[in-house]
Amino acid sequence: MPFTEVADRVWVARYAWFDVNVSLVGGADGVLLVDTTASAVAAREVVEDVRRLGVGPVLGIVNTHEHFDHTFGNGTLRTAYGAVPIHAHETAAERTVEAGERAKALYDADPEDPRGDEVRATEVVPADHTFSSAVALDLGDRQVELVHPGRGHTGGDLVLRVPDADVLLAGDLVEESMLTDGVPGFGSDCYPLEWPWSLDIVLGLTTSASVVVPGHGAPVDRAFVEEQRNAIGVVAETIRDLAARGVPAAQALEATEWPYPRERLVDAVRRGYEHLPRGQRRLPLV
Repeated sequence: MPFTEVADRVWVARYAWFDVNVSLVGGADGVLLVDTTASAVAAREVVEDVRRLGVGPVLGIVNTHEHFDHTFGNGTLRTAYGAVPIHAHETAAERTVEAGERAKALYDADPEDPRGDEVRATEVVPADHTFSSAVALDLGDRQVELVHPGRGHTGGDLVLRVPDADVLLAGDLVEESMLTDGVPGFGSDCYPLEWPWSLDIVLGLTTSASVVVPGHGAPVDRAFVEEQRNAIGVVAETIRDLAARGVPAAQALEATEWPYPRERLVDAVRRGYEHLPRGQRRLPLV
């Protein structure tokens, strides 16, 4: 889909590969481009779509986290727009190359994937402007806020808030895409026990009228985020409860009901058990 204006000078384009969103936030001086797709080749389409939209020069790039489907277009956009800053949380920037190489290895293991060659050929370019908690970026007649609400989908998640437009770009802390049936991305580097707390911070940055743009899928409202936060909270509390009762991690998925399909929670349970303090785990039940 081409860029669509979801609020005053905030545009979102939804690309079919991974159903990923690329956003533009405009100000008097130009625009910020948020997330860059999964390959150098795919990012060329973004450059062309931005050109067609014609809403001003690109002043900078933002990566909402380190995963390849949000960062692998960085190099292409740098070539197109010059030495513009690439912003990310410090942990995301530190882990971008590692995450990229991990993604390439997955494509190595699946040589039949039709887009594998373009992923493997992409140069991984990490962000070069980082922050730890929050930072404001000046676009001329508006400021936008980059906030690290805590760990969740990854260790380097950020959200971008546009206060005057009441818009929040949430990255993969919020998931709507039907490619995953709306299940959040509990991947091998997620933090399921902390994710609900991070979403509490995200909710504190929104109002009942906010437009929230997830990393994948259609824009949602605050009520959607509240519902997803509660479901992720159930996952976290279920892990804590099972571990406290001595249920081994290998048996946890079959031991009870979950708010999401069990096959989507393998990494969530493994990571959750790994992150629990020893005092919250009993010896395994006999």
